[in-house]
Amino acid sequence: MDRRQAIASLIGAGLFPACRRSHRIQAGSKNFTEQIVLGEIVAQHLANRLGQPVDRKLDLGGTLLAHLALVAGGIDVYPEYTGTALTAVLHMPPLSDPTAVFEKVRDEYARRFGLIWLPPLGFNDSFAMVIRGDVARRSRLATLTDAAQYQPGWVPGVGYEFLQRPDGLPALMKTYGLRINGEPKTMDLGLLYEALEHGQVTMVAGNTTDGLLSVLDVAVLRDDKHAFPPYEAALVTRRQSLAAHPGMEAALLELSGSLPDQTMQALNYSVEGKHEAARQVAAAFLRRKGLA
Repeated sequence: MDRRQAIASLIGAGLFPACRRSHRIQAGSKNFTEQIVLGEIVAQHLANRLGQPVDRKLDLGGTLLAHLALVAGGIDVYPEYTGTALTAVLHMPPLSDPTAVFEKVRDEYARRFGLIWLPPLGFNDSFAMVIRGDVARRSRLATLTDAAQYQPGWVPGVGYEFLQRPDGLPALMKTYGLRINGEPKTMDLGLLYEALEHGQVTMVAGNTTDGLLSVLDVAVLRDDKHAFPPYEAALVTRRQSLAAHPGMEAALLELSGSLPDQTMQALNYSVEGKHEAARQVAAAFLRRKGLA
């Protein structure tokens, strides 16, 4: 979707300021499970802390739509990923250092858009190379450097995007030189872990917050040489929104650092694996954290 199409979609959805009918805080998200759960957490937490209703504009679409909605004032806050902001929004080359990426997007968003990045939520939704837990324990494999020295080599299962993206398989091979037996097997992302469990592949390229990682006997190999760029999740908001809603910034800051990888995995699995409603999952998370 190009910029004009995105703007037209925003107008049609009533997301530009002229179309707003409410002075309530508008919490937004993109259109996949993790984002919708985070959007619910933000909306419920703000409502709890500020004692006022918060509107939801979740499931907006992709990065460009969510970003333009925030810039235009159609929403007041939404979760974004540092690596996505750096490359897809700012059109800058990827960096490997998480702190450097966060500082770059924080400073550029403030300069270009007048938007504020709050400290990261605690998890990094980047690529994850995953192997069976029994193999990791038996061969003492904890990092991708360890995996590069694994003599039998690997039969990787990957999604089509990972195969072609420069920060995917090409970055993995350039950094670690893994021993690959034959060609990587490409498949739908939903089939990766099943293929690993049944021995059709011996390593898969998932994401660090995949819900199944919280319930399967698998090991995520640590990217010790930083082949993959960081995609730390953080809340992005508007300076005007914080000024208009006293207490909003303090409430949002309470969420920073509260969602490590394992917690986000479990939340995603509750929705995708247990088929629980995102609203219920968010409410349970806030109760456990003592924020409800």
